[in-house]
Amino acid sequence: MSLPKKPVLGILADNLRLRKSVLPLSKRTHTRWSKGLNIPHGGETVIYTGHMYQLIPKIGAMANRMAKFENSWIRRWMGLGRAANKVINLSRFMAHAKKSERRAYDRVLRNIALLLQAAGVEFGYLYGDELYSGALLYDQGIDTILLPHARRVQAMLAEHGVRRVITVDPHTTNMLRSVYPEILGDFDVEVKNYLEVLAERELPAKNPLKGPMTIHDSCVYARYEEVINQPRHLLTKAGASLKEPELSGKNTHCCGGPIESLFPGKAHKIALKRVEQLSATSCPVAVMCPICMVNLKGATNGANTQFSDIADVLASAVLDDAPQARQTTKRKEK
Repeated sequence: MSLPKKPVLGILADNLRLRKSVLPLSKRTHTRWSKGLNIPHGGETVIYTGHMYQLIPKIGAMANRMAKFENSWIRRWMGLGRAANKVINLSRFMAHAKKSERRAYDRVLRNIALLLQAAGVEFGYLYGDELYSGALLYDQGIDTILLPHARRVQAMLAEHGVRRVITVDPHTTNMLRSVYPEILGDFDVEVKNYLEVLAERELPAKNPLKGPMTIHDSCVYARYEEVINQPRHLLTKAGASLKEPELSGKNTHCCGGPIESLFPGKAHKIALKRVEQLSATSCPVAVMCPICMVNLKGATNGANTQFSDIADVLASAVLDDAPQARQTTKRKEK
């Protein structure tokens, strides 16, 4: 049984309309990852997180909480929850993420920025002015709220004189590169994903990876944004030998997201199937989407497969100052 669609999606839509994000975060929370990196404020080229990595710990925590409501009497009262949420941000109470999870996703963003810096890419960051892309509402087909928010993002980028953005996840990439130009008509910001940018540069491996590795392709990257060869090129250059799983590239298998907010049980079953396919390779798995990561890790159920974000894997090979990522890679090689 699914959760009641109207109140659940209504809460997300109300949050975007009233609070500029589906699960509002403080500016301190969504900029915490950048502390000490000395990234310039603004500029014509900026790294754009779209808040996706910062939101995922809360989305994961909220999905776990909602799964408990899926077959509960509480689901009948979610309409009242939506009404209350218009006054009080209920996500503060519904989505308490573990500190270790927040730090892990912050680390990925830090490593992405450090990799770009190591590759000689010049970029700024909009810090507290950056806005969520609206990806989750687009995935759920809520266009009436998305369009005014997209205009808000467009105006914000224009105000800061941004001409190029470097995105860090598939959903934000798809929104800014494919969806915004279609729904806005005059969105002319150049959009590249960081994997595409890094693949065009030389990144010598100071600590080459050893052994085989499997890639889980993001549906959005592979099917809509043609980001398939770039991550493979980067991992191979970093020393990994790649072992393809059952269903990869444009035929990749879904991770179960982003339907976990409405169908947590069904999303979990889909993720279990994908974990089974990936585990069959007997290799560590590089993941390039935070939604994929939270769904796949949540479906391991004791499986010995280890999942790492591709940014952490590349950082362990390329950077001198990524001890956490390097430690994870070493554990995988045992």
